[in-house]
Amino acid sequence: MENVSESDDVRTSIIHLPDDCLSFIFQRLDNLDDHDSFGLTCHRFLNIQNINRRSLQFQCSLSLLNSPSLSQPTLAVNSDHLHRLLTRFQWLEHLSLSGCTVLNDSSLASLRYPGARLHSLHLDCCYGVSDDGISTVASFCPNLRVVSLYRCSISDIGLETLARAASLALRCVNLSYCPLVSDFGVKALTQACLQIESVKISNCKSITGVGFINSSPTLSYVDAESCQLEPKGVAGIISGGGVEFLNISGPVSYIGKDGLVPIGSGVASRLRVLNLRMCRTVGDESIKAIAKGCPLLQEWNLALCHEVRVEGWEAVGKWCCSLKRLHVNRCRNLCDQGLLGIRRGCKNLRILYMNGNARLTSTAVEMFKLHRGDVTLRSEEVMVIGPDWRLYTRG
Repeated sequence: MENVSESDDVRTSIIHLPDDCLSFIFQRLDNLDDHDSFGLTCHRFLNIQNINRRSLQFQCSLSLLNSPSLSQPTLAVNSDHLHRLLTRFQWLEHLSLSGCTVLNDSSLASLRYPGARLHSLHLDCCYGVSDDGISTVASFCPNLRVVSLYRCSISDIGLETLARAASLALRCVNLSYCPLVSDFGVKALTQACLQIESVKISNCKSITGVGFINSSPTLSYVDAESCQLEPKGVAGIISGGGVEFLNISGPVSYIGKDGLVPIGSGVASRLRVLNLRMCRTVGDESIKAIAKGCPLLQEWNLALCHEVRVEGWEAVGKWCCSLKRLHVNRCRNLCDQGLLGIRRGCKNLRILYMNGNARLTSTAVEMFKLHRGDVTLRSEEVMVIGPDWRLYTRG
């Protein structure tokens, strides 16, 4: 064996490791404090920390629901702050500017630094961001998969620009409370983005749904709560054949008793969660068609659907074999016979949300409990059902 003299021994330390090894070590630090202190060691370690950061959000972000600092005043992030951060963290994939109300269109010029590497961008409540800012986003970030524009001042023009620029990548878009977006913008989005999976348009009063006609079969999640939907628009939303979650709850005045019959035509056979809460005019024909045509339906919210009567409830019991959760809160025409129809069917039902049903007798309720011990009765009224939007924003 060759002897190595003490003078030939090369002393090394962690500082002599190449950058890829240091990055490997940094990525495997489990403790957040260790992550933060890593960059305090020296300039080189700080650079390693910077290039390994993949996500960035601020204390004012609306997604920090459990932050203890929500009750405390936070820094108003301005254009200068954003510029300095994005020049430092140029390898970001996920950026949330939600709640940064001071930012405007010109602030988004700093997006040139993460640029094409950015996969998700949240601009919720950035009230100063309009079509010009969205045009900047489209120019610098062609690989965006997730964009949330809740309460932004974007119109059809900005949405079309974004859709064309990110047509190959865009998967999930949140346009809730964007009053300037209409069916024209939705059509531009659904026709350009052939991989679109999730769209939120809740409380967009200029949308009737017709912009979804001939949408991609990849579209599986549509939240259209409190939109001015029409029967043709509802048919358009499901026209791609891939919708699994559909929320059209809210006071919809343009859908009559038979307006939702198209949902049960077979096009929406993959539907698993359907929220019709407060669709007060929807009648038995619509309910029967949906019950027959959506065999995979697992959760159905019919709270405050006052025009559903015995025939409708019996159809739910007979045809909804996969149903696990049913909401019937405050349905005026749910009577003893209707509850009997549910009781005799819905063999996989596990939870029934029920309260405020004036035509139900206590005897009928007790008989339900006696015969369906496998079903839990709950009196609370659930406003939001189905998968959380955040599950669709992983990028």
